[in-house]
Amino acid sequence: MSKIRMGMVGGGHGAFIGAVHRIAASIDSQIELVCGAFASSAEKSLASGKALYLPEDRVYPDFQTMFEKEAQLPQDQRMQFVAIVTPNHMHFPVAKAALEAGFHVLSDKPATLNLAEVKKLKKIVKETGLLYGLTHTYSGYPMAKHAQEMIANGEIGQVRKVMVEYIQGWLSEPETEDNKQASWRTDPSRSGISGCMGDIGSHAAHLAEYISGKKITHVCAELSTFVEGRRLDDDGIVLLKMQDGAKGTLQASQISAGEENNLTIRIYGEKAGLEWHQHEPNSLQVKPLTGPMQTLRTGLVDGVKANRGTRTPAGHPEGYLEAFANIYLNFSTAVRDFADGKTIDPQAYDYPSIEDGVRGMALVQSFVDSSASDSKWFELEQLLAD
Repeated sequence: MSKIRMGMVGGGHGAFIGAVHRIAASIDSQIELVCGAFASSAEKSLASGKALYLPEDRVYPDFQTMFEKEAQLPQDQRMQFVAIVTPNHMHFPVAKAALEAGFHVLSDKPATLNLAEVKKLKKIVKETGLLYGLTHTYSGYPMAKHAQEMIANGEIGQVRKVMVEYIQGWLSEPETEDNKQASWRTDPSRSGISGCMGDIGSHAAHLAEYISGKKITHVCAELSTFVEGRRLDDDGIVLLKMQDGAKGTLQASQISAGEENNLTIRIYGEKAGLEWHQHEPNSLQVKPLTGPMQTLRTGLVDGVKANRGTRTPAGHPEGYLEAFANIYLNFSTAVRDFADGKTIDPQAYDYPSIEDGVRGMALVQSFVDSSASDSKWFELEQLLAD
């Protein structure tokens, strides 16, 4: 037995999300960072690699060189998968090159810059037969997983209503060039066709589908740009039609002054409702049609997925990093089993896959198209068709 060997593209000095990925990958001691191309310049990449105590010959000037050199190493030394933690416009070229070089991929979301790219990527994943995962972090929380299991087991009855919102305030003022996180997220060439909806609305949509078990089929969206001069949306409201007659609403905002990362989901069935807040991630409220409301707590529930993703005794907070780690743990288990010749079903291993990547980009595209259309409802199926 040995650790799963990971490479990283992006995530160098000053990149917030790179450190998050590295912490998450290390939590369960199943993964070792062995190489990386951490920045767009060779000098910055080398400096970042040194800061992470990697050997100099495993720190590369660019991802093309990394994949070429790593593929030449003995099989028991080369990286097994690459974590992609770049701005959106680099997700597709890096993932494509990695898969074609024989490496599995775990990418930050969204999967690609646009819908056309993700459809190409899906074909490459199928052709290579390799694994592809996507870090929709919020599905990694134990109580989000428990809510999913409760619904799948019929505990709240047929789902009728899904209400999800992801509200932030950090872009309430115009972005500046020295704000690295804001500058690329509001640049269409690096972020894509949508700002707020592509960044956090896609997380909300994935969580709604993941927990409820119902796919979104039609959307009616209005996207807004409140900050003058900004080129992408910074706020949005969407009505949803979902499978089996369920209805929903989705709100996302990055200009709601004073809000941090206020992600909330409410799901109502025939017999009960469920409510979960990321600000209080270890609690899941269950609201029966009759009887008192219950608060279920992480570490005290009888759920396979929730308990598998819980590391500490009840009462010890588990949060964002641990949720991220659950995706890394599940994906690394799949990588290990793949190497042993097992057939991998991402749903069984419980990590977001290329299918989630395609749906995510189709949903963002549908939000934009619906908002620009005079029609009330926009059908998602026409975007998902090959």
